[in-house]
Amino acid sequence: MNVGIFGTGIVGQTIGTRLVELGHNVKLGSRSAVNEKARAWAKRAGRLASQGTFADTAKFGEVLFNCVSGMGTLSALDFASVADLNNKVLIDVANPLDYTRGSPPTLTVSNTDSLAEQIQRIHPLIRVVKALNTMNVDVMVYPERVHGPHDVFICGNDMDAKATVTMILMEWFRWDSVIDLGDITNARGMEMALPLWLSLQKKLGTNIFNFHVAR
Repeated sequence: MNVGIFGTGIVGQTIGTRLVELGHNVKLGSRSAVNEKARAWAKRAGRLASQGTFADTAKFGEVLFNCVSGMGTLSALDFASVADLNNKVLIDVANPLDYTRGSPPTLTVSNTDSLAEQIQRIHPLIRVVKALNTMNVDVMVYPERVHGPHDVFICGNDMDAKATVTMILMEWFRWDSVIDLGDITNARGMEMALPLWLSLQKKLGTNIFNFHVAR
């Protein structure tokens, strides 16, 4: 499958590398066609990897990942053609974290709204599914690194899109437990889990952990 990834940071690169390992064609997108991080990644990742602008990435991907920082997401999507975004599944991994006042960060949107909802409102024909934002990127693509049962949460308005994302999570990344929380408004709780995740990271001294719902 052709997969487009918005964002050239560690999250986008790690997801992209894993997808290339699985045999998918991956394009890493940024604001510039000559982004040096993206070029270096594509060279390392091999023949199935490429890089380009956000517009190139939207056109290329059959499925899209949003791995841009939360504060940069909406402007990043503005670079892409609406025709190249509409009706595609967009897996929104980003969190609306603001580090401008130091650490711990604040959320730029919470309680009554979420980043995923903002994307869905502005681009009503994109099939937005929030997923993978409640863990470190190494756990996203290698869930077996956390011992014992643990969960990945998803939410979104489009049932077929959520079925596609569930397939990606279970068949590509080998997740055992995918919990569908419901419509896109549930992204509020998923994004607001980040302050708790950051507190746990500091307390545990590691990124390799995750949430599990015991029933």
